[in-house]
Amino acid sequence: MKKVQVEDVAAVSEKAALPERVQEALGELVGAAKEGLLALSVGVGLGVMHELMDSEVEEVCGPKGKHDSDRVAYRHGCDEGMVTLGARRVTVERPRMRTKDGGGELPLATYEHFASRDALSRVVLERMLAGISTRRFVRTQEPVGERVEQQARSVSKSSISRTFVARTAETLKALMSRRLDDVRLAVLMIDGIVLKDHTVVVALGITTDGVKIPLGLWEGSTENKTLASSLLSDLVDRGLDVEQGVLVVIDGSKALRAAVRAVLGEVPVQRCVRHKERGVLDHLPERDRPAVKRRLRSAWAKDDHDRALDELRTLASELERSHPGAAASLQEGMAETLTITRLGVRRALKRTLESTNPCESMIECVRRSSRNVKRWSSGEMCLRWTAAGMLEAERQFRRIVGYKDLAKLALAVEREVTQTTPITHTSEKTATLVTA
Repeated sequence: MKKVQVEDVAAVSEKAALPERVQEALGELVGAAKEGLLALSVGVGLGVMHELMDSEVEEVCGPKGKHDSDRVAYRHGCDEGMVTLGARRVTVERPRMRTKDGGGELPLATYEHFASRDALSRVVLERMLAGISTRRFVRTQEPVGERVEQQARSVSKSSISRTFVARTAETLKALMSRRLDDVRLAVLMIDGIVLKDHTVVVALGITTDGVKIPLGLWEGSTENKTLASSLLSDLVDRGLDVEQGVLVVIDGSKALRAAVRAVLGEVPVQRCVRHKERGVLDHLPERDRPAVKRRLRSAWAKDDHDRALDELRTLASELERSHPGAAASLQEGMAETLTITRLGVRRALKRTLESTNPCESMIECVRRSSRNVKRWSSGEMCLRWTAAGMLEAERQFRRIVGYKDLAKLALAVEREVTQTTPITHTSEKTATLVTA
């Protein structure tokens, strides 16, 4: 292959000189390329954006310098504008148009698209939830060239914070306004998270297809009945249908249990066996814990409800003399730790629903997202961060283990609710007659 000499290339370049505008553009691209490929791409992108705006102006106002009696608008100079670029706001020059009849300025659709703050707020939300603090946010941005960096705005700590607050407020509103009319739940899980002096109770739903859905949250000072009742009432007001029956999984909180009974009625309730286990073992000395733990797990693992309940009662009676506190903890809500066993839930689905672990997993995502927060200034701030963490967890959700058996669970729950409802109505009528 014949080699081409540098002198030959230079001679050809001199003979076929490029237009001055092209040479200037190439010179800018060469300078941007020295700062990196991304900076080069940004320079090209800004040039394309200006070409698009000029093209739109020409389409509306006609070619520049040519009279057009049919045009509906005319050029009206340029003005300074801001567009979103690489998680920053950059100053650009935008053309203006005014209507021919003097009706006012016409919007430039191309500019409005690039000027939208949605892309910036989305990046801020994702990076903040990933653990990037406001002070370090600038250090995580991609290099876009020195010229663009000098024009960048909305990158200060306070600006990033304001953007995050606005975005999480929208997230909270979106979560709390979700309609639940079309959601057919098989399981409803309720748990709480403590953020400094504030307690946030959250609800996670599991559909009959095994899909996990964050349903809502409520904030208060402690995990009390009023707080939980407010959350459940809000879910019902948004269209959650529990008349066909739903299995409610809660921890060992008496307040949550009372709230479920007050708002949802006599639905089947599964007490979290992990919470119950910790509550019992905390009343025992270290030397006795391994043996009691084995007996508890052995009873809960059985598929025979009556036999499992007998083993728990036997263990409680043995502990009553030596460790009455542990016995009382075990006896409180003992039967409800075996609700799913009584409903005929087996294998993988039983292991999934015997505890609030699916809901705890969502709460852990909230804790991980908010780990950089040093000061919780208000309950509204707690709600915003929790809602953002819940929806971030939703993006990572998969169907629960054992979801294929959820249809059987739903039928069993519906059958039990149907059998219980007439009894409740009869007692209410009897009470009415006695009162009369």
